[in-house]
Amino acid sequence: MPTDLPPKPSERSRLWDPEFPFRPKAVPFFYGWVIVAASTVGMIFTIPGQTMGFSVFTDILIEELGLSRLQLSTAYLIGTVLSGFSIPYFGRMFDRIGARRMAVYAALTTGIVLFYLSLSAPLARGLGRLFEPLRVPPAAIAFVVITLGFFLIRGSAQGVLALTGRNMIGKWFDFHRGTALALSGVCTGFAFSVAPRVLDELIRRFGYQGAWIFLGVLTTVGMGAVGWILYRDNPEECGLTMDGPEAAGRKRVLHADAIAHRDYTLAEALRTLPFWTFLLSFAFYSLFGTAITFHIVSVGAEAGIDRTTVIGFFVPMAVVSVSANLFCGWISARTRLKYLLFAMNLAALGAVVGTLNLHHPWGVALFIVGNGYTGGSFVALAGISTPRFFGRRHLGAISGLGMASMVIASGIGPFLFSLSTALTGSYRFAFWVALLVPLTMAVLSTWSDNPQRREPAQGSGSADPD
Repeated sequence: MPTDLPPKPSERSRLWDPEFPFRPKAVPFFYGWVIVAASTVGMIFTIPGQTMGFSVFTDILIEELGLSRLQLSTAYLIGTVLSGFSIPYFGRMFDRIGARRMAVYAALTTGIVLFYLSLSAPLARGLGRLFEPLRVPPAAIAFVVITLGFFLIRGSAQGVLALTGRNMIGKWFDFHRGTALALSGVCTGFAFSVAPRVLDELIRRFGYQGAWIFLGVLTTVGMGAVGWILYRDNPEECGLTMDGPEAAGRKRVLHADAIAHRDYTLAEALRTLPFWTFLLSFAFYSLFGTAITFHIVSVGAEAGIDRTTVIGFFVPMAVVSVSANLFCGWISARTRLKYLLFAMNLAALGAVVGTLNLHHPWGVALFIVGNGYTGGSFVALAGISTPRFFGRRHLGAISGLGMASMVIASGIGPFLFSLSTALTGSYRFAFWVALLVPLTMAVLSTWSDNPQRREPAQGSGSADPD
C-alpha cells in the first residue's frame, strides 16, 4: 500500500513535533492502539454536538429563549445544515495540518462554543433590550442567537472532531482497520447511550448553564490535552508502519479488495459509482435514524405503543448494533465492502418496513433488528470504505464531503418527518417514500466495486493476523 502521505513542513514547531513530548515508537506495543483509545475519547467529546446531547436541553431552551418547539427545531435544522456545508473545507484542512492540530483546534473551539451556549439566553435577552427601540421581536433575536450556537457546536463537535478521530484511525490501520473502528464504535456507542442520563444529572446539580460551562472547561482542558499529547496524524511520521510490525513468522495476506494501489483526488472519487452509493446509503441512515430517534415517542403513539415500551426498544437495538459493528469490523478485511453495504441497505429497508408495521409483533422485531444492524454496520463501513477505496493522501477532503452529507441529512430528517405529520396527519407517507432509498441503494451496491480493483497491481499487501 502506498505510504507517500502529504509532506509536512520541514521547519516544524517543536510543539507539534510527532516525537514531542514522547516518541510513539518507544511505546512497548503498537502505538496505533493508543490512537484507537485517543480517537474514542475524542468521539465521546463530540456528545455536546450530537442530537442526543442536545435532547436534554431542548425543553429548557424553549422556556429560557421564549421560542416554540417548531421554532427551536427550525433553528436546529438551519444550524445543522449550515455546519454541514462547512465541513468539506475542514476536511481539506485536515489533509494540510494533520489530525493532531485539528483535534486541538476543534477541542478549543468546542469549549468556547459551549461557553457561548451557556450564555445564549442572557445574550438573547440583552440583545432584545438593545434592539427594542427598533421593534425587533425578541423571539427573532433568540432564534438567531441559538441558530448560531447550533451551527458552531454541530460543526466543531459532531463535524470536525468526529471527522478527525475517524480519519486518524483510517491512517494508522489497514488490515486491522475494521477491528480498530469496531472497538472504538462499541465504546462510543456505550458512552452515547448513557450520555443523556449523565447530562441530565449535570443539569440537576449545576443548572443548564453550569452544565455547559462544566462541559466547556472539560473539553478545552481535557480533550485539548488528549489531542496534543496522544494524537498523531499517521504512523510514517513516527517512524512506524500501518498495523505495526508483523507477527513473528506469520503474515496475513490481504483480500484483493483491501489493497490500495494509488490515492484518488476528490475530483476522481466523485466520478466513481461507489463513492455515491456509499455516501447516499450513509446519508439516508443519518436522516432516517435521527428522525426516528427524534420522534420515537410520537411514532410509537401512532402505532399504539406507550412511551416506556417504545423507548425500551433501544436496549435490544443497541445489542444488535454492537454485534453488527464487531462482525463488520472483523469481516471487512476478508471480503468486498459492497457485500456489506448490500446487507446494510437490506437491513435499512427492513427497518423502514418494521416502522410501518410497529402495531404487529413481527414489525417490532424487524424494527429492532433492522435499525440495530444498519446502525452497527454504518459505524464500521463509514470509517473503512474511504481509505480503502480512495487511499490516504486526500482522506480529509473525500471523507469531509461524506461527513457533510451525513450532518446535513441528520438535520433534515426530523424536519421532513414533522412535515409529513403536518401535511397528512401521519408519518406513514414519509415511511413509504423512505422505502425507495435503501431499495435503490441495495441494487446499486451490487455494482459498487472498489475502484482500486481497476488499478494496476503494485505488489501484494500483508498485515498482522487478528
